[in-house]
Amino acid sequence: MNSNSRIQPLIRINCKCKYESVEEETEARTEAAINQIGIMRSQLPILLNRLRKIPDPRNPEKSKHKLTVIMIYGILTFIYQMASRREANRTMTRPIFMENLMLLFPELESIPHNDTLMRLLARIDICQIESAHIELIRRMIRNKKFRRYLINRCYPIAIDGTQKIVRDYIWSEECSERKVKSKKRKEAKEEKGKEPKMQYFVYVLEASLAFQNGLVIPLMSEFLNYAEGDISHDKQDCELKAFKRLAKRLKKEFGKLKIMVLIDGLYPNGPIMELCQRNHWQFMIVLQNKSLKSVRDEYEGLKKLLPKNCHIKKWGNRKQRFQWVNDIDYYYDSDKKKIVLHVVTCKEEWLEIDKKNGCSGHYFF
Repeated sequence: MNSNSRIQPLIRINCKCKYESVEEETEARTEAAINQIGIMRSQLPILLNRLRKIPDPRNPEKSKHKLTVIMIYGILTFIYQMASRREANRTMTRPIFMENLMLLFPELESIPHNDTLMRLLARIDICQIESAHIELIRRMIRNKKFRRYLINRCYPIAIDGTQKIVRDYIWSEECSERKVKSKKRKEAKEEKGKEPKMQYFVYVLEASLAFQNGLVIPLMSEFLNYAEGDISHDKQDCELKAFKRLAKRLKKEFGKLKIMVLIDGLYPNGPIMELCQRNHWQFMIVLQNKSLKSVRDEYEGLKKLLPKNCHIKKWGNRKQRFQWVNDIDYYYDSDKKKIVLHVVTCKEEWLEIDKKNGCSGHYFF
């Protein structure tokens, strides 16, 4: 199914806590922790066996901790969402934290300094770490761990770009660059007539399994690289180029997997949809107002002739009205190529209270 749709976020229910006593809440938290630990203990040995095969770039005579121990520490730093290296050093070396950690992971006889982790990651082959992660995901797919969460028997993979680091100076030749103007009025007046400042940033395209129950599992990343652009014509690498590189890697790693690609409004164009079809991928793409004008015009005309293509449902506190038109021909590349699309729209209606005057009003989207 080739369709265009908006992925809705989960709504948190506005109600009181369901626990009636301290003992009940403690029991629920303990059960949740036990379940999480069980998953970690079952999957961690498989991952560590793969990580052991990665060549260690350190001097063995000066290495205090094993490679796998440092890797466990890095994984835990991510799991506990440590905001910085200093926070990781300060929090994860506390006696109580250490004692509880040793009960869960006897392999951790001592915690390395976070600088040790950073030095290792700076020298190790990162592709090998990604391969170990992909092998773990592939094993879970073979064991049908995600079967109940599939969409139309496909594995939904969301692909989106995100900015990671921004600096006023260039620290690596791979960084992307842009010109920026000050948002503050005073600074904007002082800079009037001057050249805009340059910013250098890291932008990465990430592919993740995104299941309908809210579970998201990262798969692989593709960094935008200044050298990948057309330097002779002063054109940088872009998200569309990175998508093609990422799609090639996804196809190589999961060639026989039934995939449904979920992508945003940047991607509705002929070459990208043709690439998905060539890879035998289903896709859902957000269709913006200015995108694929011929398809949108045909949809607006045909939906009046198809009143039965409508579905109304309640979602949280919102009323949703779905309408769709199938088999719309889209021509591109000077009308030399054609692709058949299905278009779906969702109109939402909900009631909100104005915070200023207390009046209620209906809102549409």
